[in-house]
Amino acid sequence: MSFGAEVLALDGTTEIQRISEWMIDSLANRLRRRGVVVAISGGIDSSVCAALAVRALGPERVYGLLLPERDSSSDSARRGELLARHLGIAFETHDIAPALQALGCYRQRDDAIRHVVPEYTDAWKCKIVISGGLERGINFFKLVVQSPDGAQREVRLPLRQYLQIVAATNFKQRVRKNIEYFHADRLNYAVIGTPNRLEYDQGFFVKNGDGAADLKPIAHLYKTQVYALARHMELPAEICSAAPTTDTYSLAQGQDEFYFALPHAQMDLALWAHDHQRPAPELAAALGLSEVQAQRVYADIESKRRTTQYLHAGALLVEPIPSVVKLA
Repeated sequence: MSFGAEVLALDGTTEIQRISEWMIDSLANRLRRRGVVVAISGGIDSSVCAALAVRALGPERVYGLLLPERDSSSDSARRGELLARHLGIAFETHDIAPALQALGCYRQRDDAIRHVVPEYTDAWKCKIVISGGLERGINFFKLVVQSPDGAQREVRLPLRQYLQIVAATNFKQRVRKNIEYFHADRLNYAVIGTPNRLEYDQGFFVKNGDGAADLKPIAHLYKTQVYALARHMELPAEICSAAPTTDTYSLAQGQDEFYFALPHAQMDLALWAHDHQRPAPELAAALGLSEVQAQRVYADIESKRRTTQYLHAGALLVEPIPSVVKLA
């Protein structure tokens, strides 16, 4: 049986109402907070989360944060401000680059890069891309660097240098989250987390960074559905058409370059098909892949679930403490 994008069709009005009621109830009866803080990156996920919060709570109970740093795209900040003004929420911009510099984020990253590209300097640009996957069935990572004259070079990353670059860049998400929680504490607000279903399921977030939040209103929605909600809520056209990026490295980097086996619309269908136990040949037909490639996509989904369980886990205890009741 064939399938396509229609399996992800969504009744926008009904879904917005459902999320709004859940958010109101969660704040009032479980979290006991007055409003929400949301970090706005200019991307589709944070934009939809902010818009949903405004629908549920009103603009006066939503506080927006724009948190750029040295490697952030100027387009991200511009779209973030466009959204905040469109929604009519209070917001502020806080440049986190000085904090990252003091923590050694850029130095630690660049030291690892220079291990494989000795001539690399602050004047160069960089990103990490994933490779292997559909072709070989085994993922590995490459460093892409660009010299000041525009020449690019790709180098396969040894594991140690890959881990150090990722660990250093994770400072960015963790510093941002500290600022979000400062304002949440100051205002007696809750913090909104912005992962969509694909990111949440596949572990595309930083533990105690963008993975930390009090509410995650779109974690059940495929990214295709998040785009549909953005259009339904009539967010600015520039935001509704913005391509997913990590906005973490100085070179432009799509999420599928860094982490996912396929672009988001195809990965949404692959994840849906996997969870609905559709055989690999059906996925291959739906996405225009070979059966071997479809099987590798399924294997990649399962591998990411296994290897990112740690990101979802709370702290382990020797034994439970009966007096501590956790919110689920």
